[in-house]
Amino acid sequence: MFYSRKLKKFKKINHSFFSRKKGFSKGIYSSLNCGYGSKDNKRNISKNLAYISKKIGINSKKLIIMKQTHSNKVILINKKNKNFKQFKSDAIITKIKGLALGVLTADCVPIILYDFKNEIIGCIHAGWKGAFSGIIENTLSKFKKLNLNNKIVACIGPCIGKKSYEVDLPFYNNFMSLSKKNKKYFTKKNNFKKNFDLRKYVGDKLIKQNVKVDHVKLDTFIEKNNFFSYRRSQKLCESDYGRCISVISLI
Repeated sequence: MFYSRKLKKFKKINHSFFSRKKGFSKGIYSSLNCGYGSKDNKRNISKNLAYISKKIGINSKKLIIMKQTHSNKVILINKKNKNFKQFKSDAIITKIKGLALGVLTADCVPIILYDFKNEIIGCIHAGWKGAFSGIIENTLSKFKKLNLNNKIVACIGPCIGKKSYEVDLPFYNNFMSLSKKNKKYFTKKNNFKKNFDLRKYVGDKLIKQNVKVDHVKLDTFIEKNNFFSYRRSQKLCESDYGRCISVISLI
C-alpha cells in the first residue's frame, strides 16, 4: 500500500494506492488482482476486493469501480445512481460520505482527488487516450459544477515511467498535431522510437487547472514485484494481466 503525503493530512478521507501483493489470485494474476475485466477466477477477484474494502474501512458494497474504456467520460455518483451496478466511464466523483471510489490500472495513470473545501472526492483513469481527449479537464469541470470555489489536491499514483514507455513516430506526431508544446514530453530513443513521459503530461494538465499535485513516483513496468503491467505482459507474451487498484473514500 502506498500513500500520498499531501492527502494523508486530511482526516475526512481514506486513500491508498494498492500494490499487487497480499491477495488471493494465482499465477500471472498473483496476487491482488482487482480487475473483473481480466480472465482471472471471479471468486478470487471478489475476495481481493473484499480485502481492499476492509483495508479502506468500508463495506465492499460501498466500493464503486468503473468499467473503464479509455474515454473522456465522467460520472457524478449521487443518491439516484449510487446503487447502480455498472458505471461506464474513466472518472467518477461524489459528495456521498461512506462511499469509496476505485480506479484500476496496469501502466495507465491512477489519479485520486480531494476537494477539501467542499468535501468532494474523485478518481481518474488516465491512459494516453483519455488524457489526450480531455478526461482530466472534464473531471475538474464536474467538480466546478458542484461548487465553483474548489480547493483540490490530487495524487498521481504508480504508472509506467518515461524510460519504460516507448512509442512510435505516428504516436508522437499525433501529440504534435494537437500542440507543438507537447514536444517536451518526448525524448528520442532512435530514428523510429521515442519515450513518452505520461506522468508529466498528466501532471501538467492538473497544474494548469490550479490543482495541487502530489506523486507516488513508481514505475509499474519496472517494479514487477509490486505492480501489474500491461506492457510487460505483452513483452513476456503472457495471455493476460492483472489490475492494481487505487481507492479514495469520504468518511
